[in-house]
Amino acid sequence: MSTREPLDTQVAPPGTPSPQGTPTTQERLLRSTQELLWERGYVGTSPKAILERAGVGQGSMYHHFAGKSALALAAIRRTAEGMKAVAEESLSAPGTAYERVAGYLLRERHVLRGCPVGRMTQDRDVVCSPELRQPLDEMFGWLRGRIAEVLAEGQRRGELAAGPDPSAVAATVAAVVQGGYVLARAADDTAPFDAAVQGALSLLAAQVTPAADSPA
Repeated sequence: MSTREPLDTQVAPPGTPSPQGTPTTQERLLRSTQELLWERGYVGTSPKAILERAGVGQGSMYHHFAGKSALALAAIRRTAEGMKAVAEESLSAPGTAYERVAGYLLRERHVLRGCPVGRMTQDRDVVCSPELRQPLDEMFGWLRGRIAEVLAEGQRRGELAAGPDPSAVAATVAAVVQGGYVLARAADDTAPFDAAVQGALSLLAAQVTPAADSPA
């Protein structure tokens, strides 16, 4: 499984590049904070590191943001929205419910870097802050709900067996991905992530009905 998950696929918020194509100061600050949060987490990301990565002065940072927390919140929101957009590409693609969920599970990821949103849940300062935690809650809540919608649709269409609860299965799929990241990082090997994904796909495949396997 490929392991690429660039941050430049994110949905662009305010702070977009200037008409000349050069990123604005605000945009550089946001991008740099996204990268550093993914690499080091919230506690390990200092304002100095953000400024150095962005190549801007301290005055520029505080011109656009009240401080580290405000900048981190904007960066986390952007990352979460970008992840939603990438997941939606798979979940709204043509195909059966199984194929769409499989597309999400098998999409390219930088497994050993971990999930850029899940990474934030490892920071006590983030988890203890309702404001910083909110984008994480919203992202994971949306993901579980969206996968459940796809699975429920598959059941209505007769593609999947009617027995399993779509919400419970969706929660399992989300947990497999996040747990897979943790196991892969612990082993410094993508194999545990790939094995978890294949296990989830096997369980989902067992719910595919014969009619869904038949040629149209």
